[in-house]
Amino acid sequence: MNDHIRQQVRNIMKERGITQQQLADLTGIQRPNVTRLLSGTSGQVPDNWQRILDALELDLITSPKPEDQR
Repeated sequence: MNDHIRQQVRNIMKERGITQQQLADLTGIQRPNVTRLLSGTSGQVPDNWQRILDALELDLITSPKPEDQR
């Protein structure tokens, strides 16, 4: 996951008052792994990211990058 998505997830968690432990409980992902996903040290686990997005009731929407960012 890219940094923008990680930041959006952290912002939603803050807005809703959800801790990393609560997110771990909601998703069934161990808290240290939640920490790694949110910090960017682990992000190659799409199933875990989908569980996080589901727990926060978020959709991942993709769009083409602007030409100057390709």
